[in-house]
Amino acid sequence: MSTNHSSKSGGLTRRNFLCASVLAGAGGLIGLPGAGRLSAEEVVLPFANGQRPLVKYPQKRPLIRLTTRPPQLETPFSVFNEGVITPNDAFFVRYHLSEVPTEIDGDAFRVEIKGKVNAPLKLSVAELKSQFEPVELVAVNQCSGNGRGFSNPRVPGGQMGNGAMGNAKWKGVRLKDILSKAGVAAGAKQVLFNGLDKPVNEKTPDFVKALDVDQALDGEVMLAYEMNGEPLPMLNGFPLRLVVPGHFGTYWVKHVNDITVVDENFTGFWMNPAYRIPDNEGACVEPGTVPAKTRPIARFNVRSFITSLVDGDHVARDQRTVVKGIAFDGGYGIREVLFSHDGGKNWRETELGKDLGKFSFRAWTIPFTPQQAGVHELKVRATNRIGQTQPLEALWNPAGYMRNVVETVKVGVLA
Repeated sequence: MSTNHSSKSGGLTRRNFLCASVLAGAGGLIGLPGAGRLSAEEVVLPFANGQRPLVKYPQKRPLIRLTTRPPQLETPFSVFNEGVITPNDAFFVRYHLSEVPTEIDGDAFRVEIKGKVNAPLKLSVAELKSQFEPVELVAVNQCSGNGRGFSNPRVPGGQMGNGAMGNAKWKGVRLKDILSKAGVAAGAKQVLFNGLDKPVNEKTPDFVKALDVDQALDGEVMLAYEMNGEPLPMLNGFPLRLVVPGHFGTYWVKHVNDITVVDENFTGFWMNPAYRIPDNEGACVEPGTVPAKTRPIARFNVRSFITSLVDGDHVARDQRTVVKGIAFDGGYGIREVLFSHDGGKNWRETELGKDLGKFSFRAWTIPFTPQQAGVHELKVRATNRIGQTQPLEALWNPAGYMRNVVETVKVGVLA
C-alpha cells in the first residue's frame, strides 16, 4: 500500500497517515490490540517461547511483532540477504512508550533548541533543509537488546531474535551546525533529546536521552528527515529523528522536537538506571550476578552474520555454494571476516564487498564446496580496524545487551 505525500513537507499529512492506519487492518490505529494484523501467519524464533505473529502496519511489510503497546516489530532475518541496505518497509520498530504519534502535521512540526544556548531556536523541517548544509550517511541502527532471546540464562525484556537492526542511508543536517547557530553557552555539559511519543501513565518517565556536548558537536550526529531517499516512515521517527552513528538505537530519538542544552549530567530514568552495562571490557558478568559498577551503553561491538543460509538448510556435496553475509561495528570499520565450515577448527578469509562507510553493514562472500556428507557447522567471525573481534562463547549480562558471539549455522550436506 502506498501513501500520498504532502506537497510542502515531503512527508505524511495527518489525514494520510490516519487513513493508512485504518486500512492496515482490524484495530486501526497503532497501539490498539490487533492493530495492523494481516493474517494468522506466524514465525517461530529459535528459542523457548519463540512463537510470534507476522503483522502489517502502515508503510511496513509483514514484520515480526514482539509487543503491541508499545509497538515492537522485528525484521525477518531473510531480509538481510536482500542487500546491505534495509528497505524502509522492512526496517525494525522499537518504542518505549505506548502513546505513539499516529498523526503529525509535517508542515506545522517544529524542533525547539533551548536551555544553555545564546539564541534559542524553533525550526521547521523546511527551514532545516533550506538553512543548513544537507549531509548523507549510511549507518546501522541496532537495538541494544538485539539477540536478547538467546541469552542463557534467560533475562527479562523484549525476547527478540537477531532482526532488531537495519542499515539505511540517512539524510539530514549535522546537529553540530544547529547547535552552533543556537550558540552553546559556556559550561554546558550535555544535550537532552525528547520526542513526541508519550507515556500513558503520568508516573512513567518520559523517554529522554542525553549526549555529552563534545559528542553532540562531533559533526557525525545528525537530525535526519530522510531514510533511503524517502521521508522517514512514521514508525521510524517522521518527520525528524536523531541519528547517532555507531551507537545503539536507544540514542536515536524518534519524532525529536525538543533539544535542551544543560550544564549538568542528566540522571533521568532512561540514562540511569536504564540502559546500563557492566563497566568492564566485555560488558559482562557471571550469570546470576549483579555488576559492581555500570556505565551507559554506547557504541556497538563487532558483529557478523551468515545471511544466505539458515539452520536446517541443505547444500549438495561437491557442488560450489557461495555463502553470503554481513558484518559491522561501532564505526572503526571492518578489517576482515573469517569463515569456518567445520565448527571453528579451521578458518578462511572471506571477500569483503563494497565499503559504504565505516558505520554501514559490510557485505562478505566466500565459496563453500563441501566434500563430506552430514551436518556442517558454519561460523563467521569479524574483526574491525582496531583489532576488536567477536567472542567464541556468548557473554552474559543482566539486561541481555550487546550480544555479539560468533554465530553458528548448521546445514546438512546431501550425499
